[in-house]
Amino acid sequence: MIKVGIVGGTGYTGVELLRLLAQHPEVEVEAITSRSEAGVRVCDMYPNLRGHYDTLAFSEPDADRLGACDAVFFATPHGVAHALAFDLLERGTRVIDLSADFRLRDAEEWAEWYGQPHGAPALLGEAVYGLPEVNRDRIRQARLIAVPGCYPTAVQLGLLPLLEAGLIDAGHIIADCKSGVTGAGRGAKVPSLLAEASESMKAYGAAGHRHLPEIRQGLGDAAGSPVGLTFVPHLTPMIRGIHATLYGRLIGEPGDLQALFEQRFEGEPFVDVMPAGSHPETRSVKGANLCRIAVHRPGNGDTVVVLAVIDNLVKGASGQAIQNLNLMFGFDEKAGLAAPALMP
Repeated sequence: MIKVGIVGGTGYTGVELLRLLAQHPEVEVEAITSRSEAGVRVCDMYPNLRGHYDTLAFSEPDADRLGACDAVFFATPHGVAHALAFDLLERGTRVIDLSADFRLRDAEEWAEWYGQPHGAPALLGEAVYGLPEVNRDRIRQARLIAVPGCYPTAVQLGLLPLLEAGLIDAGHIIADCKSGVTGAGRGAKVPSLLAEASESMKAYGAAGHRHLPEIRQGLGDAAGSPVGLTFVPHLTPMIRGIHATLYGRLIGEPGDLQALFEQRFEGEPFVDVMPAGSHPETRSVKGANLCRIAVHRPGNGDTVVVLAVIDNLVKGASGQAIQNLNLMFGFDEKAGLAAPALMP
């Protein structure tokens, strides 16, 4: 049994960590922080957790208490993990960061996209990008994990087989992606109000979204060279889910695309390559740490279309963070994550 802490426990990814860890046989949540809700019991703020965390209360961040944990999750806005990560690592605590603080390898590029200097550039060299389907062996040895973003998870998993095999023009890739409103966080924002988001859909960030450099970095690694990517995210009137429709131009006869995807993800516990002709739905992964993928070649032409769906709060955030934790500590990779998706 290991002890973990959670910094920033009142947001959607924080409470999702609590929900999933309540089912984990090897983990005890020792501390959960929130400056604004210090002293409030977790089960009073989140009644769905009554019976699981009846004595656990939010507290002010305390380096000594967090440093006594085996691992600490940061479910915080960008910039927060910079300040505490080095201190915790020095104490022997492993850090799993769900924010964007350590996803980009270039500190100057991070500063350009996030509007502030990077607060811990010395740690970028050892941060491991926590996409298990790519970096499983490195994750097992890591002290510091950068959990991928939700859009980057769906886009990279959908395109990896094609880029690794050199089957598409890496200079012209399109990612047309949709997200539920929880992707914007729990803070009160007018565009996320029911009357604003319901019965409507809109694109945003078409000129440049913060997940763009992260996706380009990962796809470039898969391709072995820089990629040209057009990424357009959309807000859809649902609570959870990411749907990524990905387009690539074939540069040769690809052979059996279905077999390519099935072979690439064979044995991956959290990637489901669906039967040929399938159209995965976001509701089929709601609450589950799973990416469902389908590959199409319309009209047997030169365009390949990949459909990928995930729950943005699970495989796109908290579930993937726990998947990394399991690898880091030698647990069953599926521990705490084996429950099927919720239907309807």
